[in-house]
Amino acid sequence: MENKMFCYQCQETAGCTGCTISGVCGKKPDMAAMQDLLVYVTKGLSAVTTALRREGTEIPQAVSQLITHNLFTTITNANFDKDAVTARIQETLSVKEELLKQLKISGSQDLSALPEAALWNGPESEFSAKAATVGVLSTENEDIRSLRELITYGLKGLSAYTKHANALLHNSAELDAFLQRALCATLDNTLSVDDLIALTMEVGKYGVDGMALLDQANTETYGHPEITKVSIGVGTRPGILVSGHDLRDLEMLLEQTQGSGVDVYTHSEMLPAHYYPAFKKYPNFIGNYGNAWWKQKEEFEKFNGPILMTTNCIVPPKDSYKDRLYTTGAAGYAGCRHIPGKIGEEKDFSQIIEHAKRCAAPEELEQGEITGGFAHNQVLALADQIVEAVKSGTIRRFIVMAGCDGRAKSRNYYTEFAQALPRDTVILTAGCAKYKYNKLDLGDIGGIPRVLDAGQCNDSYSLAVIALKLKEVFGLEDINELPIVYNIAWYEQKAVIVLLALLYLGVKNIHLGPTLPAFLSPNVAKVLTDTFGIAGIGTVEDDIKLFFGE
Repeated sequence: MENKMFCYQCQETAGCTGCTISGVCGKKPDMAAMQDLLVYVTKGLSAVTTALRREGTEIPQAVSQLITHNLFTTITNANFDKDAVTARIQETLSVKEELLKQLKISGSQDLSALPEAALWNGPESEFSAKAATVGVLSTENEDIRSLRELITYGLKGLSAYTKHANALLHNSAELDAFLQRALCATLDNTLSVDDLIALTMEVGKYGVDGMALLDQANTETYGHPEITKVSIGVGTRPGILVSGHDLRDLEMLLEQTQGSGVDVYTHSEMLPAHYYPAFKKYPNFIGNYGNAWWKQKEEFEKFNGPILMTTNCIVPPKDSYKDRLYTTGAAGYAGCRHIPGKIGEEKDFSQIIEHAKRCAAPEELEQGEITGGFAHNQVLALADQIVEAVKSGTIRRFIVMAGCDGRAKSRNYYTEFAQALPRDTVILTAGCAKYKYNKLDLGDIGGIPRVLDAGQCNDSYSLAVIALKLKEVFGLEDINELPIVYNIAWYEQKAVIVLLALLYLGVKNIHLGPTLPAFLSPNVAKVLTDTFGIAGIGTVEDDIKLFFGE
């Protein structure tokens, strides 16, 4: 039992059906089991907090943040440290037991109304055995299982956005209450397929709210992103490479490296930090190093200095640089140093800074610049110019190519698709999917670049705001009347919440690739296809004909 696993939460899952021997991401069966158990006990805690809210009890913010952090920890490529996950299980069980004592029904009545996950409190010696009974396949009905997982993965994505907002001291009690209520609902055996479909759409609604909360947190703290040229070369001093998504971690590191002789570079999804005005004041904030997350084994080796992983996406490191890999927040990897620090605390980065001082400067990978910073505030500042270009026919269509990048060769489709697009089209992007085409020379249309990068996957909200604003400007009743095509690449659970958010906003005919999610049962996939027109991708040639008739 201990040697088996089942996980199909990411796009690269084995055979597009599920990882059963070892995770394609590098996750081992024992680690997968502890993550399954962490999700289970987090659902149990959520059942208790939901019951307490019904009784009028206010849930401490620290408890909600624990639940959010737990979910974020289980996102693909975030945490590979079994001991750290085990500790989170123990903490969750301890918090749950204390909250159970506050339930009024625990006095004169029994607790039979609560799901088993809310009551289980086994010792660590029973963790493995329990984990084997509560994984994905413990739900026998294929369609119920599919919808439960779709909801859970959407909530994992929502937890990521919420966690980043929390780090900047922006919180939403309403979001926390919904996330916990929805987690609890995935334990409810009385809910039908129709009930779960309705809940799935509600997840999308709160996905929009969660992205709006994070957008507010980021822009109020660091200013609105602005058009920025980012260097992709290197300096001559030692450096620290920061990957992941957490802007607060980057800010603290930059503050602590002032006057140290150590430069700071962004990697992958941290690239958009350069677009925020607040980060431009740091003279040692040099530029962006490398490409999307999946190339890190080669690129981290050449960086020479230490790397700080603030969130996902970790690729199991090579021995050549494992001693230079540090983690913080929800990220973790066994054998790598973890920098602690709770929300609201100042983290101490002195260890990684001192490490950097002993290292050689980064090896140059490339030269030049890439341009970004086209979040909603910046794009709407160009609204008149864009509207005129659309009305005159200079811009025929926008192509939303947001989402994720990954290792699969099939993802070269997105590079080839970008190159094959008619010259009167503009790409709207966010997330690491942009690395498939953000260094191509695609030119501009009347001064408007043909690749408008809104930022991280966390910034996908900008693409929704832009679409809604254009709908208003053009006086349209339906968002689907806009000259926008959605051809989105997905990889992990943050892409799931973006998809659900778009569906909630009424967007139809989204194309999703390079493969459709394995966790969609045939019946659930049919509902999404029939209701929303979701489809996969074909060949570049066929899809260009489909979208443009040429």
